[in-house]
Amino acid sequence: MPARNSRYPEIAALLRARILAGEWEPGSTLPTLDKLAAEFDADKNTVSRAISEILEPEGLVWAVPKRGTIVRHGQARPHRMRGNLVKRNVATEGSGYSFPSASGQEVWKHHIPATAKPERLEDPRIARLLKVPVGSEILLRHRVTGPEDEPPFQINNSWIHPRVADFPGVAGKAPGPGDWLYRIEKAGHGPLSWMEYHRARMPSKEEAAELQIPVTIPVLEVIRVGRSALDGDPVEVTEYVIPSDRVETVHELHRDESAQWPWPEDNAAD
Repeated sequence: MPARNSRYPEIAALLRARILAGEWEPGSTLPTLDKLAAEFDADKNTVSRAISEILEPEGLVWAVPKRGTIVRHGQARPHRMRGNLVKRNVATEGSGYSFPSASGQEVWKHHIPATAKPERLEDPRIARLLKVPVGSEILLRHRVTGPEDEPPFQINNSWIHPRVADFPGVAGKAPGPGDWLYRIEKAGHGPLSWMEYHRARMPSKEEAAELQIPVTIPVLEVIRVGRSALDGDPVEVTEYVIPSDRVETVHELHRDESAQWPWPEDNAAD
């Protein structure tokens, strides 16, 4: 029989199977370490190691101080297909937009108070995309949002170019998702066009805390650049930060003319 303190992989496997089978719903709390230790005839340190060294890095659970071990939405929930469609947000009956991977029919909630205030932009990548000097004071909209019945799905930081930051409705609380973008369009820059840049990276401690994930879970970073129809220059750059196990990017592949079927030489041989 294996030593009690070497059983943590076995205990992790048992807990994983029960989580994936739905014994504990996403958002619920696992039994205490004392109860799990008694159930598995193991000591608390072994159970803690199974959770912290295996289940938490896998993204199945998240240890929350003073709350316990929470089952995450992630591998235990259907993945959201991202796609590339910008939709009108019909749930709010407003003029705003829903970007991938929102459905356009959901009312997402704010997990922390939304803010919009001038901040010094020190990120050279964002500054380059927005076409402003590093160190410029830029209006920053900060949001942590997600569907009503789920923990935070994404962080979105929007840097607004100074030439449109003072437009009515851009800095204030929007009546629906993406409404502030419509305000920029209505002021003379519409219709906006967008380009996205995707990459995977590790979250900062602050991002992990806001998303309620361990720092060991990679995130998908999506940078969206909104350009004016007036002159083609950027009016906003938005950064989305999403736990990587909660989203998939989907792209339909198309054949270039050079890859058409059948191969012309096949016809020549007939």
